[in-house]
Amino acid sequence: MANRAETIKDIIEKRRPLAQNIETTEASLRELTSALQALESQRNQLITKLEEPTLRGKLAEIDFLTLHLKIATESEALAKLKVRFSRDTLNIGVVGRARQGKSRLLQSLTGLTTTEIPDGDRQHCTGVRSTIRHNPGVTTYGEVWFHSERSFMDEVIAPYYEKLRLGAKPKTLAEFASQKLPSLPPELPGYAEPGAMYEHLSRYHTNIDKYVGLLNSPPRRISSNEIREYVAQDTPDGQRIFFNYLAVKEVKITCTFPNTEVGQIALVDMPGLGDTGIGDEERLIKTLGQDIDAVLFVRMPSGKGDYWADVDVRLYDMARAAIVDLPLDLWSFMILNQTNINSANGDNLNNCQDLANEIGKKHLKLVDCIIANCADLEGANTKILDRVLDYLATKIQSLDREYASSCQERMVQLQKIVQTEIEKARLVLVGTASSQNEMGVFLPLYNQFMSNLSVGLMEVLDNFKQQRNEVDEDFFKPQVEAAIAACKENTGIPCLQEVKIRHREKGSWEIVYAEYLHKIRTHLTRHFSSMDSGLKQVIDDAKYQVTQVLVEAGNLGGLTAARGSKFLKVMAENKVSQEQGNLQKAFGNLWDFEMSYEVNFHYRIRQHLDDLTPDDTSLRLSSKPTAEEVLENLEQLHQETVYKCQEALEDLYAEPKLAVFAAVEEFVDQVLRAEEVKNEWPVFLYEVRSQVWPANFKPMGEGSDTIREWQKLVEIVAQTNQLEFLQFINY
Repeated sequence: MANRAETIKDIIEKRRPLAQNIETTEASLRELTSALQALESQRNQLITKLEEPTLRGKLAEIDFLTLHLKIATESEALAKLKVRFSRDTLNIGVVGRARQGKSRLLQSLTGLTTTEIPDGDRQHCTGVRSTIRHNPGVTTYGEVWFHSERSFMDEVIAPYYEKLRLGAKPKTLAEFASQKLPSLPPELPGYAEPGAMYEHLSRYHTNIDKYVGLLNSPPRRISSNEIREYVAQDTPDGQRIFFNYLAVKEVKITCTFPNTEVGQIALVDMPGLGDTGIGDEERLIKTLGQDIDAVLFVRMPSGKGDYWADVDVRLYDMARAAIVDLPLDLWSFMILNQTNINSANGDNLNNCQDLANEIGKKHLKLVDCIIANCADLEGANTKILDRVLDYLATKIQSLDREYASSCQERMVQLQKIVQTEIEKARLVLVGTASSQNEMGVFLPLYNQFMSNLSVGLMEVLDNFKQQRNEVDEDFFKPQVEAAIAACKENTGIPCLQEVKIRHREKGSWEIVYAEYLHKIRTHLTRHFSSMDSGLKQVIDDAKYQVTQVLVEAGNLGGLTAARGSKFLKVMAENKVSQEQGNLQKAFGNLWDFEMSYEVNFHYRIRQHLDDLTPDDTSLRLSSKPTAEEVLENLEQLHQETVYKCQEALEDLYAEPKLAVFAAVEEFVDQVLRAEEVKNEWPVFLYEVRSQVWPANFKPMGEGSDTIREWQKLVEIVAQTNQLEFLQFINY
């Protein structure tokens, strides 16, 4: 096919934007899952609180479990599709039972030998997948990826314990290595196969010291003559036994194929099936599902006569299960390995033809059935590889579209299923208002609430007003005294010897003096930041007193378990809605109110630090200064500065209480006296009436906070479930 390599390259490039679109859709599915989980959590809470059996039943009918399972299924399918469209090669998988000629075919197609691809003449490695990539002109090399301890235990060892019923799986590598293997249970069905599987596990257990050092290793680049010792059990002549392969997860080989016109392709050597290695079939399905664009089944009919066996049909069905969205007959080929009279298998051409003629009767549907000698380099490349690549170059784009469209169609169906459940959720609480005259009950309670709230807040405000000019003896003053004491004890002033050494380094007393002034000033101001804890206590105490009135006198404690500043935060952010903007702002402003040394006091004492600033200091060095003079000046300036700062701060001892009074008075004005807020309180309280007065109102009354929260979560799911967020194909 003319320009086949360029065609394949163009196909690969056109896949990439779709992979990016899928990534966006995956993020949308994660958001949808999160929104559904929040709604489900709210549903579960409501079911425990509601008294009406009918309402509980309607809530229970919302099928969150099915939604989560479907989303998980589609997320897995999208992940496979993304991997397919992100690859920089077209991948051809080679699948077959052990000793059917699979390795010989790979050798013929890649030009590699038994050094890199062990064949079936002797024992061979099971469970190590090899990906062989064509790169023109490159010297053959390999890259080895090793199991981590976790992947080794989960993917390799655990399946043996499950399949062979060996009891509790070891959780760590150390546990697996130190404990004796459990015996096979006597009730296990079969005999030979479980025994062979157990021997595989024993090989991992007995030889663990020979490969354990490779687990958790980073990927390793190796030369071509090193590849076999990571993928095979022994050398071609059987002289040396390898155990490295037991720790290997995957090997990637890069070489130059004999057929240099193949383009950007890779051959994936699947582990030979049928040698009782547990987990091979699962790895086969996973690999076919996300890493393979076309699959070659390799079958070598016996020269003495053969037939399609159940194991052949089973292998085909396993491959078909890998991608349910793309029929296997559109991307699979059967390779019947022809052998001649001089081979150990004998001349099997007639049997190859018989199997080819009978393939339809076994419902093995494929693109083509090819008879070729897998050991013949020219025949394998012309009859097999060229045929497959020409087909992919012509058909792969339509296959991609069919695969992607099938996934997209299921995403459309998923969106509809979620939409159906959300409609049920949206309607389930409609019409749940109590039949009692709620407004008649509400108004007296509301009036009493406002009366209690006004009395309580005014008492707190009067208390703060009486104390606003008093020294804060409890919190702020002790912190100031502690900061001044720290300034006096930890001065940052150097010793005489340090001053002399610094002079030898700088060569100038003026420079030394200026540097130490900067250092002492900076050191001094750091002590004052400790006052923040005292200021925080003053503010927190004030907020606590206000919130206690709201909780106790105002009955708002049922809205949240939070108290103090956290109560104000919850009210501003979660309870009071934007429709009650003035009320929401009042809670938010009091919650935001803070005091700190840096913001409220630093600028007031900064002027007293001038003497510790070289350009502004009042104490200069003499014309012939000494180290003693420098030290004496520093000590004097520090002492005077600390004294000035102490006096300035003592004048501000009442500042925190004055600020607290102002903040509380502003809050009281905004929640009690502002004209706009008078209309917001009744609306807000009516919405949360069942939480404020639970003895008087049912929690599901129309317009209640519970219903508002439910409706809010429903709408979040509905917005996240928009089809535009779940589409990755632009039709």
